[in-house]
Amino acid sequence: MKKFFLLSVILFFSVEMLFAQSGREIIERSDALPEADSGRSKITMKITKEGRVSDKEFVLSMKKIGKDEERILIEFIKPTEIKLLTHTHNNREDDQWLQLSSGKVKRIASSDKDKPFVNSHFFYEDMESRDIDDYDYKYIGDKKAAGEDCYAVEAVKKNNASKVYDKSILYVRKSDYFVLRVDFFRNGKFFKYLENHNIKMVNGILTPFKVVMMQSDEAGGTILNVQEVKYNIPLQQSIFNKESLR
Repeated sequence: MKKFFLLSVILFFSVEMLFAQSGREIIERSDALPEADSGRSKITMKITKEGRVSDKEFVLSMKKIGKDEERILIEFIKPTEIKLLTHTHNNREDDQWLQLSSGKVKRIASSDKDKPFVNSHFFYEDMESRDIDDYDYKYIGDKKAAGEDCYAVEAVKKNNASKVYDKSILYVRKSDYFVLRVDFFRNGKFFKYLENHNIKMVNGILTPFKVVMMQSDEAGGTILNVQEVKYNIPLQQSIFNKESLR
């Protein structure tokens, strides 16, 4: 199964319960949490980079297509009008297109997946779905994240998986298997981390209303604040077509 990074609650997904669980089992339980068939949210983005702060605002729309695929459209409304359209796929690489403020549409190539999205601390790969079968998992202990008890699971990409990060550590909340934090490693070094905060239940779906992506040295980061969100609403499939970007 795949999940979209932002709307589906960020990426992938006890060992001291009545029986021991493997890292894979913990992640499968996280992956099984309820998801929406469609949704739309309004989000503000604050980017702190090299001592400068910039603010942006966008609307994110999502619709499931079939069992394992999704269409995700991000439309910036401040300060410039930019769109990112993602088509997720099962068992193959996702498709992404960026519409610039000039109106020009460009396809995001595999070689650009490690480029910053709108100068934020999110890469284009962070805006894609994640296939849990692209990684090997290992439970590495009980740890705290965002002040709560979690299972820590190491996810190492398989040799044939083309990914920006070679390893991640996911902190899965014991009480409900929701991912509270992800540590990202690149070229063997701790690179950045993501944390979910202000988690609320919306129509039966656990939703973080604040998402922080921070550099490992905490010298800069990007904060997303969800202003409003609606799940399982009617959305025309045509707005998720590549042709709609033109």
